[in-house]
Amino acid sequence: MQRLCYTANQETVCIVEKQLGRMAQYPHFGYSMSSLRKVGDRLSKTIHHDEWRKPVEQERITELFAVANNWRDSHIMPMRSVRYSVRYAIRKLNIEGDLASRPKRMPSIRRKLKDSSVKLDQMNDLGGCRAIMDDIAGVRALVHQIEQTFPHDIRKEYRYIDDPKKDGYRSHHIVFNFVPKSQEQKPFEGRRIELQIRTRLQHSWATAIEAVSLFTGTDLKHHRGHENWLRLFELTSAEFAFAESCPTADGVPGHHERVSEIRQLCRELKAINTLENIKNATHYAENFVSDNAKYYLIKYQSDHTVSVQPYSGAILAAAALQNEEQKNEFGFADSKVVLVEVDQVERLVQTYPNYFGDVSLFVRNLRNLCEGSRAVEYSMTPQKVIKQKPRERPDPAALRRRYSKWTEN
Repeated sequence: MQRLCYTANQETVCIVEKQLGRMAQYPHFGYSMSSLRKVGDRLSKTIHHDEWRKPVEQERITELFAVANNWRDSHIMPMRSVRYSVRYAIRKLNIEGDLASRPKRMPSIRRKLKDSSVKLDQMNDLGGCRAIMDDIAGVRALVHQIEQTFPHDIRKEYRYIDDPKKDGYRSHHIVFNFVPKSQEQKPFEGRRIELQIRTRLQHSWATAIEAVSLFTGTDLKHHRGHENWLRLFELTSAEFAFAESCPTADGVPGHHERVSEIRQLCRELKAINTLENIKNATHYAENFVSDNAKYYLIKYQSDHTVSVQPYSGAILAAAALQNEEQKNEFGFADSKVVLVEVDQVERLVQTYPNYFGDVSLFVRNLRNLCEGSRAVEYSMTPQKVIKQKPRERPDPAALRRRYSKWTEN
């Protein structure tokens, strides 16, 4: 029997439930919460490579990661539900935007456990969604729509656009508690999913930092790297905020002074050349298109080659991610791996350009600043205008002949 929906929120739930499919196709958490907390405490500490060489220790450590991965993977279904609900909101508003989602990388999980007091079972972003809107108006509209009506409970908001971080990071974050809509979804109740809503300009800044970090083997995103690069990104963020009529981070100089400093830093770092080299040095084969794929495992190697493996199911995709991450932990590989879900495979590079060395939008705006122009919010390539065919006048005589033929038969 077809289920009927009456309110906007119920309509969203119905559409999302239909798209999610059967819950059995998603990873479920199969351990106790007390064991998870113990695992989180152990993973917050350093695991030496010597421990991997002892069979007994190896088995114990492998089990630690199995529990942690299983907990992370149990966020895939709620993450997908949130993404579909956001997609519905974007379509309802009739605005443009790209969507993607990803389970948090294990190295990032372990870094957060080490660097903060947060526990593994309390992390807000084990499942993360990203909405990239064309401009700041689209961001504002989507945030307002979600705050007004959404099928999952808002736990917390981080307004990094109106109150940017000191390093220049700008994005609007919303953390949801997943609300099950059926008995089947009950095992996933309360999973925390984080949604990042940002403009394409903000996205170009955030992914350029990650692209430079990948290329140079540094960690600029977490303030570890060359001070001049960190300063350049701090100042360009302020210029991007200026272009979008948004507040800048505290302590940055005024417009003219910071543009002057940006030009000086660009010369010293040869920043534009370096950024263009990132694109030229990154190689990947565009053979990852698959008709039934929903998930894509992106692997960035230390030699700047990128491979993409498509998967149709969440369980197989999560297992592949765990396998690649374990190779890195054992020291058998040295790669950066992320599992991504996108609406269309064509959007994969646009939503995760850092892994593909695509820093073109950031470079274009940085060059504008160095050449005396302003940064621009975002501009689409003009669509080719196709000349309409001349309107043909119908022939009344032909219509009469056709009508006569019908009536005669």
